[in-house]
Amino acid sequence: MAHSSSPAHRPRLGTGLLAAWKAGYGLGDLRHDILAGLTIGIVAVPLSMALAIATGVAPQHGLYTAIVAGIVISLTGGSRFSVSGPTAAFVVILLPIVQHYGLGGLLIATLMAGMILVGLGLARLGALIQFVPYPVVLGFTAGIAVVIATLQVPDFLGLEVARGEHFTDSLVNILAALPETHLAELAIGVITLAVLLLWPRLRTPVPAPLAGLVAGALAAYVANHWLGGDIATIASRFEWSAEGESGVGIPPIAPSFALPWHMPNADGEPLAVNFELIRSLLGPAFAIAMLAAIESLLCAVVADGMTRTRHDPNAELIGLGLGNIAVPFFGGITATGALARTATNIRSGARSPIAAVVHALVVLLAVIALAGLLGLVPMTSLAALLFIIAWNMSEARMFVHTLRSSPAGDVAILAICFALTVLFDMVLAVSVGMGLAAALFIRRMTQVTQTTARPLDRHPEMQDLPPQVALYDINGPMFFGVAEKALSSLQIVDSNVRIVMVDMHGVPSIDGTALVALRRMVEEMRRQSVGLILVGLSPRQIVKLRRAGIRTTAGELTHCASLARARTVALRWLGQGRSAQG
Repeated sequence: MAHSSSPAHRPRLGTGLLAAWKAGYGLGDLRHDILAGLTIGIVAVPLSMALAIATGVAPQHGLYTAIVAGIVISLTGGSRFSVSGPTAAFVVILLPIVQHYGLGGLLIATLMAGMILVGLGLARLGALIQFVPYPVVLGFTAGIAVVIATLQVPDFLGLEVARGEHFTDSLVNILAALPETHLAELAIGVITLAVLLLWPRLRTPVPAPLAGLVAGALAAYVANHWLGGDIATIASRFEWSAEGESGVGIPPIAPSFALPWHMPNADGEPLAVNFELIRSLLGPAFAIAMLAAIESLLCAVVADGMTRTRHDPNAELIGLGLGNIAVPFFGGITATGALARTATNIRSGARSPIAAVVHALVVLLAVIALAGLLGLVPMTSLAALLFIIAWNMSEARMFVHTLRSSPAGDVAILAICFALTVLFDMVLAVSVGMGLAAALFIRRMTQVTQTTARPLDRHPEMQDLPPQVALYDINGPMFFGVAEKALSSLQIVDSNVRIVMVDMHGVPSIDGTALVALRRMVEEMRRQSVGLILVGLSPRQIVKLRRAGIRTTAGELTHCASLARARTVALRWLGQGRSAQG
């Protein structure tokens, strides 16, 4: 993963904004940012509503997320171009939290996840995201896409279906309700889907999500008011009550400060905050933080590739954490970097994080001025929009390509992560996927590290050595997966051999398990009166040996920088041995 911070770099806030300023930010750049912000703001409004509904909360909470988190993360994060807000990847994590703990539980879990993210950034762990294998990421994102698309089928078909505890339960309920399909809602959903798919071909400046939802809203308005239809809309599905006022659809007021623990639980009653609740939410909060880090940093990497810039991963994690700490106090849900909105931001000419701030202000303006119109959007149109999001998220072509072209181990990890995400949950999928990837890596590294016997006559400086000297060569890292295998072959030596030289120039690292195995080997050779000369160890590796109690002893163990020096030592030890025998 490309990043600009070094291990000694202290994370700082707002490095993305600072980078834009250092690049010579001017009025022309501000104009580009405003135009880009207007474009992505228009795109963000329908996406934020749809994703909030898919998560199981009212649509305004998605809009509040885009407003608050969009501003905080862009100004404090480490990427110049990332746009943050609610994303589809979180649906499978957040929906169960809402079902069990309600909106209040979700907001507290988001707050906890924000604290974890800040801790990761302060610990300078941003670069570690590169160690998540691609088959794991592709597997769980494709699985999430399948779950999201499936959960939208009831709204797309106009079905009254209870969401099950698991994916299979929901699927069974959907299949049982298919005979009750509402043809009018299906027709409007198909119209919306067709516009979403065909509109980009017209190459107009109007975003496809806006065009699709406007078409769906117009069709629903005609059906409801002139044709006597009963098309479900945001206004007919959701009610609100705030600041002594109430209404349907989306409240036409800006997000206001409210304590997350005053929000309702799953039963609509005040949330009881106690140690048991915090303990129960700790696992989901950690899952939220990990997924937020993965998605946001991958988004920043893609932005770097599109713009030839470099982001600060640790500052991005801190900014992401601060955004998720702030947003629950204004009714917003979990936020992270949104890849599609970020790409649109860059293509629209953005120059700095100011574009993301403008996008948030556009969403705020839509909430205040256009809440009534947003309430006309039919649920089936939002489901159609989520179908498109799920398809883009699935990376179906790359999924199939990976299945066809990758090694069998990677294919197995991809398939297992996908299946576990769909049938169980993403946390289990990522945990198992990372474990399998680690095991596969260890297996491959055991094949890389080799110990071979080297004939002395192949080395000019070794040709005159007597047969009592044996030379071995170890290549590859010495770690717990290969240490025993690599060192065990050194113990299989001719009974006449009195000195073993081991060329370790090709050993980049030695871990604790290898040190234990090496110590056992030294003791065994000492018992057999065989001297051991280690050649080519780095200064750091020599220090490790000393700390492990493996110290040089004349005639038994030493280390040399070169084979020429090892030859001199071997001849001296042999001479001393003959003198002792004489």
